[in-house]
Amino acid sequence: MPDAVLTDLLARLDSTRWPDDVGNDDWFYGVSRAYLQELVDYWRTAYDWRKAEAAINAYEQHRVEVDGVPVHFMRRAGKGPAPVPLVLTHGWPWTFWHWSKVIDPLADPGAHGGDPADAFDVIVPSFPGFGFSGPLPNNPDMNYWKVADLWHVLMTRVLGHEKYAAAGCDVGALVTGQLGHKYADELYGIHIGSGLRLDFFNGDRAWDISRGRPIPDGLPADVHARIVELEKRFAVHLTAHMLDPSTLAYGLSDSPAGMLAWILRRWASWSDDGGDIESVFGKDDLLTHAMIFWVTNSIGTSIRTYANNNRYPWTPSHDRWPVIEAPTGITFVGYENPPGVSTADERVRDFIDSDRAAWYNHTNLTAHDHGGHFIPWEIPGEWVDDLRRTFRPLR
Repeated sequence: MPDAVLTDLLARLDSTRWPDDVGNDDWFYGVSRAYLQELVDYWRTAYDWRKAEAAINAYEQHRVEVDGVPVHFMRRAGKGPAPVPLVLTHGWPWTFWHWSKVIDPLADPGAHGGDPADAFDVIVPSFPGFGFSGPLPNNPDMNYWKVADLWHVLMTRVLGHEKYAAAGCDVGALVTGQLGHKYADELYGIHIGSGLRLDFFNGDRAWDISRGRPIPDGLPADVHARIVELEKRFAVHLTAHMLDPSTLAYGLSDSPAGMLAWILRRWASWSDDGGDIESVFGKDDLLTHAMIFWVTNSIGTSIRTYANNNRYPWTPSHDRWPVIEAPTGITFVGYENPPGVSTADERVRDFIDSDRAAWYNHTNLTAHDHGGHFIPWEIPGEWVDDLRRTFRPLR
């Protein structure tokens, strides 16, 4: 990035106007000013973007146009007898760099205690409108199922693969699921970090994760508390991003401290960090991910994706069942266990008994007692093992 971008950033950080935040040491009202100010001071005085740049640029970086849409991707060539092409899709507030802990083990398993026969040729795009896959001046309607079409063109027409594998988390799992729905015949299979239905964002009140349903009376206290906890964890960003993304983007695009606060709240709330975000993301990690949004001025287009997922609803490409015909592996993590579920076995059973299971040709379901929303970052070893197990019989 040009020096001028970094100089402007420092000037904005230096002139941050801080609000009063009395009585918020426990983060009850949102991000604590004390911690955010500490992190911003570190950003100003100690964080080294050029060092992060060098780590990122140790990998191949490419930027291409796919059907007129700018797409950045990182690539690590596989080392093994027959590496399978694999596209990894992130979500929000992820960046492509959230995959950085698993890229090398997936591409070169022999160098990381694994079997070279499990090697993948790893392609890690930035979601359109996120980071270096932006801006999107001609594509204001970008959403997850349109990204799946772009990825298929990227993998087959641009990179020339006749068949490939796909994996993803968060909304990247929906992109991956859509690939497994629309392009199953050209995929080895898919591996995802959640088992949502592809119509998750459809409906007049998709921003309300309860869909207007009250909490039933008479539930055990722990189940009631878990429902409330999960709704608090996810309701705010879904509502704001679907109902008012541009209004929110003005503040987040103008203030680096404000942008950091908005995404920091998600990293802290969604990680299995025991109340200590730096046990999962160190300061440098937090700021590198934040910088990828800041230096590209992409926070606004990243959050608009939510509104577009709802405004342009998913429609099926066929009426067969399962909806997602590609063989599917899923990794579940304990920090996201639904109400009434406390063990790995219960989590798998909960999915099988749900209305989501029938959507997938699921062949490898694995649950872990630990780990949060950012699975390949938080439990990279388990994610790699699960993914390899999904694809081993499909090669």
